[in-house]
Amino acid sequence: MTQEQFDVLVQRLEGFARQQPASYKLRVGLLAALGYAYIFLILAGLIALLAVLVLLVLVSHRINVYMIKFAILLLVPAFIILRSLWVTFPPPTGLALTPQEVPHLFAFVDELTSKLQAPRFHHILLTNEFNAAVVQRPRLGLFGWQQNYLIIGLPLMQALSGSQFRAVLAHELGHLSGNHSRFAGWIYRVRKTHGQIWEKLHQSGMHGSSILFERFFNWYIPFFNAYSFVLARMNEYEADRCAAELTGAKNAAEALISTEVKSRFLESEFWPNIYKQVNHKIEPPEAIYTNMCAALANSLPAEDATRWFEQSLKQKTNNADTHPCLSDRLAALGYFTDKQHNAPLSEPVKLSAAQQFMENVLNKLTTYFDSTWKLANETPWRQEYAYVQESLKNLEALQEKAHQQPLTAEEAWNRASWTAKLKGDEAAIPLLQEILTTQPNDAPANYSLGQILLHKNDDSGIGYIENAMKTNPECVIQGCELIYYFLMQQEQVELAKAYQKRADRQYDLLVKAQQERSTVTDRDRFGQHNLPNTAVDRLRQQLSVYLQIKEAYLVQKELTYFPEKPFYILGIKQNRPWYQLHISDRDRELLNKLVSEIEYPGQAYVIILNDYNGYNQKFAKIIGKIEDACIYRR
Repeated sequence: MTQEQFDVLVQRLEGFARQQPASYKLRVGLLAALGYAYIFLILAGLIALLAVLVLLVLVSHRINVYMIKFAILLLVPAFIILRSLWVTFPPPTGLALTPQEVPHLFAFVDELTSKLQAPRFHHILLTNEFNAAVVQRPRLGLFGWQQNYLIIGLPLMQALSGSQFRAVLAHELGHLSGNHSRFAGWIYRVRKTHGQIWEKLHQSGMHGSSILFERFFNWYIPFFNAYSFVLARMNEYEADRCAAELTGAKNAAEALISTEVKSRFLESEFWPNIYKQVNHKIEPPEAIYTNMCAALANSLPAEDATRWFEQSLKQKTNNADTHPCLSDRLAALGYFTDKQHNAPLSEPVKLSAAQQFMENVLNKLTTYFDSTWKLANETPWRQEYAYVQESLKNLEALQEKAHQQPLTAEEAWNRASWTAKLKGDEAAIPLLQEILTTQPNDAPANYSLGQILLHKNDDSGIGYIENAMKTNPECVIQGCELIYYFLMQQEQVELAKAYQKRADRQYDLLVKAQQERSTVTDRDRFGQHNLPNTAVDRLRQQLSVYLQIKEAYLVQKELTYFPEKPFYILGIKQNRPWYQLHISDRDRELLNKLVSEIEYPGQAYVIILNDYNGYNQKFAKIIGKIEDACIYRR
């Protein structure tokens, strides 16, 4: 199923779910049951065939190698299915809180769970993330017995008032209240089970096992994902309604707005300013979360807050996320009006939820997250500091050289990229433009300049991204995504969708290209390597180190997808005893070394040509007939 087909199906299902919600949920349940029915039908069939085989052995009193192989062929997929049905859910991570530490928080949560008739929580975890979530972990896998976790981010508690935090928790608890939570949890486990079975079947290497499920799962999984996607989005709206009923639409809406605006503050202002300090500080900052919590509780600049709010409102609901966009959620709450659009967004939080519910342990918890962040980042921070200092020296040297003589293409690019990193994007713009005056098709320079301009809301950046994508197909997916998000912010939805479709098509091509390069058979077509003598000499020199290599052959596989990027086949003949008929551990060791230690002129596939099963000999004859294929002979 393509992304376009998925979008059309989701759109149709959303209309059906609105008109007939009970019928829609019945279909989702039946579709989930169909997946299990197919899995258990295959399992029953395998067990039945195995029983027939055992009965045949008992009746005939004979057993041969073919019976044993057939039994193994039946046992392996049956074992994989049984093992995969035990779906594992690792416990979430976080700092476990106790009622003794934060009694008011536990009392507050208990009050909400009672009012919403939600199940009690077994654990409340505190994290350093700007988020809140509920997680149900089935201790018996497929059979349930839920263990409920409430996960709260300390920065989120500092950013919200008590009433806003109440609305956030009411939303999260809304996912657990009523029968729909159990149904949604079951649907989630179904998706995970099917995905786990499919993954383990592929990992097993049993092609027969994959055949049993491939056609069914290729149809079923995308189809079921579309149905369950609509359910997940419905649940988001339902959780918002729970929050509005319990805390009021105004508090629920303002919690959504405050969360959205302050998350953008962290992403665009707070964290970038933190990581800029590595340019002049050898040690990471001491009090990251102390400073973050203070910034979130204080007032934000009115102009910035309004800009971030307007950016959030311009986003549209799409099928990349089950969460609706902010404007749709506000509209569903009946909150958004033109007057409220101009409501103050930068007022400070007089009493944050963290101050209200954490009380005496707030400073201790904040200090804990300060120290754990610093400890986790000390080594990478020092490494980055060393890299920055070295880059500064190199940049100064290049700037001095540029005053005396023209820089090479590589030097010009290094100067521009180091300038962007160390002195900011604005300072890099003229340097990138200078590169493009002499090398207009330089893909990295085009992409970097286009990215900077789009971040400045300058639509001329699209042209530079387009130039990069024409020159380098590897830029297409990221380039299309960059342009897509820019156009969505500009409310050019149809044009944005065109870039989304283009990215999807490119992704499909890349998958097919990867599949084409993943195997080599005697049915493939091969040609000369077409490498210059210097490259062949370099490869020959590297191969000469391996004394067990007798001969080496190099050819190209003819490709359908991206033929401009060569795919080389290196065939190796070893000095080895005539009686060795199978691949040995030494052969595997040699293959691993040839793959990891040799520098190839492009993507390469290595194969040992000594005759193990007839196939290698046939392959050796094919590439041996190609002109100039033999590049090394000891």
